[in-house]
Amino acid sequence: MLKMAAIGCGYWGPNLIRNFNNHPDVEMSHICDLDAKRRAHMAQLYPTADISDDVGRILGDPSIGAVVVATPVSTHFPLGKAVLESGKHLFIEKPMAASADECRQLCAIAKARNLQIMVGHTFLFVPAVRLIKQLIESGELGDIYYVKIRRLNLGIFQKDANVVWDLVPHDVAMLNYLFDAVPERVSASGHCYVQTDKQLEDVAFVSLWYPGGRVAHLHVSWLDPNKVREATFVGSRKMVVYDDVAMTDKIRIYDKGVDVMPHYDGFDEFHLAYRHGDILIPKIDQAEPLKVETSHFVDCVLGRATPVSDGYLGLQVVEVLEKACLSIREHGAPQDLTFQNA
Repeated sequence: MLKMAAIGCGYWGPNLIRNFNNHPDVEMSHICDLDAKRRAHMAQLYPTADISDDVGRILGDPSIGAVVVATPVSTHFPLGKAVLESGKHLFIEKPMAASADECRQLCAIAKARNLQIMVGHTFLFVPAVRLIKQLIESGELGDIYYVKIRRLNLGIFQKDANVVWDLVPHDVAMLNYLFDAVPERVSASGHCYVQTDKQLEDVAFVSLWYPGGRVAHLHVSWLDPNKVREATFVGSRKMVVYDDVAMTDKIRIYDKGVDVMPHYDGFDEFHLAYRHGDILIPKIDQAEPLKVETSHFVDCVLGRATPVSDGYLGLQVVEVLEKACLSIREHGAPQDLTFQNA
């Protein structure tokens, strides 16, 4: 039995606590939060747990093997560092930390102490995303030319981070997972329309260049009338549209493409062959991604698996965020990405 604790039970923490608590190999023994109302609510849900506002009670308990950190990103590094230095495995929400340097430090501590870090990039555990990975790896889509992703909504406006730090982590983690690669450079432009006093961009356009000529264009916004979570993958053989908002038919595979005829003697003979085939809507497993994700972390801690979303992926994502924001400040100038691990 793995004894676990959670720090932070505001917006997302309760979802993590619920899933870990429901795992047959987990005892959720401690829950910590600074808000008295949140503590009172969690006490009603988990009457056997030790609930307090004192992180020290978690860090000082040697029987606790792993800790969930679901707090504001500015606290991720100090809390994550304290958890690892107390000898406990760490599940930490995204983004992993407020800087790439902080991520490297957390990775180094975990490596030195032989501890697991897993970052909460839930999209890596979404059945539709895993199906897209299968399609890419099988070659069914052919060579991926480009990806277009839109992640739009009206709000929620963050008070301490711009839209890049809030929404782009989902897609960078997903693309790195799907391509099994990291981008070579990034460029971005952003605009601040609402929180002008804080200069927090609420709309941004981010381009990522991956090895092999693959490019991804991301449009993220807190200032759009419609909730959109859509990704289009354009391949040389087939194309895929992933609509995460759709209740059903989240994946559509289009047997469409363009072929250049291989033999022609002059421009007058040059022509393209357009393919207009079937549209396939595959059946997709409806497993809750968060349940799969939390179960995976338990397996990793118990030595049954290796983290899909480890600290190094968390580092890669944060470095992209940093360089994207630098590109915004430099009016869209492309920034090279080096990804120096701990």
